[in-house]
Amino acid sequence: MYVAPPPQDTDPVAAAMARGGSPRVYEVWRGSNVFFLRGRFIFGPDVRSLFLTIFLIAAPVAVFCVFVARKLMNHFPHHLGISIMVAAVAFTLYDLTLLLLTSGRDPGIIPRNMHPPEPDAIEGSSDVGGEQTPQFRIPRMKDVTVNGITVKVKYCDTCMLYRPPRCSHCSICNNCVERFDHHCPWVGQCIGRRNYRFFFMFVFSTTLLCIYVFGFCWVYITKIMDAEHTNIWRAMLKTPASIALIIYTFISVWFVGGLSVFHLYLISGNQTTYENFRYRYDRRDNPYNRGLVANFKEVFFTSIPPPKSKFRARVPPEEGLKSSSMKSSSFSEGFISPSMGKAARDLGMGAKPMTWGEARTMGDLEAGMSNDAAEDKDSRINNASPDPMQRISSEGLEGQALMQPRRSSWGRKSGSWDISPDIMTLASGIGDSNRLSSGSSRRASINYSNR
Repeated sequence: MYVAPPPQDTDPVAAAMARGGSPRVYEVWRGSNVFFLRGRFIFGPDVRSLFLTIFLIAAPVAVFCVFVARKLMNHFPHHLGISIMVAAVAFTLYDLTLLLLTSGRDPGIIPRNMHPPEPDAIEGSSDVGGEQTPQFRIPRMKDVTVNGITVKVKYCDTCMLYRPPRCSHCSICNNCVERFDHHCPWVGQCIGRRNYRFFFMFVFSTTLLCIYVFGFCWVYITKIMDAEHTNIWRAMLKTPASIALIIYTFISVWFVGGLSVFHLYLISGNQTTYENFRYRYDRRDNPYNRGLVANFKEVFFTSIPPPKSKFRARVPPEEGLKSSSMKSSSFSEGFISPSMGKAARDLGMGAKPMTWGEARTMGDLEAGMSNDAAEDKDSRINNASPDPMQRISSEGLEGQALMQPRRSSWGRKSGSWDISPDIMTLASGIGDSNRLSSGSSRRASINYSNR
């Protein structure tokens, strides 16, 4: 007899507690990151794109070493021919190392708070259980002075903290990142304070690698021209691998080379990609610009700060239980998030947002209409005719009216209702029958009185 195994607990906190220990931080991390080697490497959720980037770098270099650099050994002295291949392989390994340093390290993630900060203002009160509870509202923004210039810092609802200057919340990794530059899909990681240096060095070294392969492919073609005394077109036909590499590197150098030039411009002004596209410091003062030389020193010659999130550290038992049970209930005890209290919005239908006053007026209007409809129905029932045929016709009218969809004309100034033509026809027929029945009853009463 087969017995189903008991369901396994997917909660890492509970599983670690059952084993008699506390989990590590990376096991209970709320971001979208992917961890390897027990939290030693941290990647973004799109880490699979990293393999495509490695292939786009390693595959052309492998073709270059087999079909170009190996043939150049015959055209140069022995030590120079080998150095061409060794330099290509070493340059590629260096480039891939920078890629891993960019993608596999903490970009500057700021740990989340377990509770929101202390509120600065009290906004009204709510009646809960007959008691007045004050409602504390956390301001959306705060003013911070940086080098004599006032900048605004925003409150992050997800991380429950005020973001430091130059910090932004990445929607892909779901983390607040210091000196956030952008999220690069080619490396599968955010680019921030702790990996921006390696990112620029990776892009710049990739540009140099493209130029290196592009140049020696042309050198090989010229060696064929000199050896066989032929023109350039026939020499190119003898080495199709060189043609493919020339086209590939020529296209690639426009992307990585242009990106290198753009980031050189950003570094010279101490800007990030996010700030350049959002704030446009060319139209106002940049509070972080300290001069050309000082800006380059800040990026390349200052020590990288240690990570603020210790992913391999053990979570204290009380904090682990709080993190597993607490999702977004921090504002339930009298706190109001800055994003709460906004106008109601029908996202599915794309309706125009209403203010609370308009919503209240709409509700009162609908309630009044429903009361009028109920009174109408009661008056129809009380004034029902004793004639069976008329009662059957009235019931048929009421049933058909219930089945007929109500079409309102809310946009009109009169506020009238549209009535279906078939209901109008049925109503006129009932009116004729009412007039006939009333006429016959009147004649009957006159004959009775004459008698």
